[in-house]
Amino acid sequence: MVKIRLKRMGTKKRPFYRIIVADSRSPRDGKFIELVGTYDPRPKPSAIMLKEDRIRYWLDNGAQPTDTVSAILKKNDVEPVSQKTAA
Repeated sequence: MVKIRLKRMGTKKRPFYRIIVADSRSPRDGKFIELVGTYDPRPKPSAIMLKEDRIRYWLDNGAQPTDTVSAILKKNDVEPVSQKTAA
């Protein structure tokens, strides 16, 4: 199964995250398929950069976002194209 999840980067006590598409069996900071965004929780408000078209592509093809990534996507109004047309 393919997941959209966070990959921790940065130094000790100064994290930032890459939003990646990866096989669910690969380790958190291991091999991934594609980089689709970044998330930096330190500044207020949080700095979020998303490749919305690529995220929608992966969601439409069955990728499952983790809970944290789902919250980030919902905050930025990113959802699969197929869900938008059904609503």
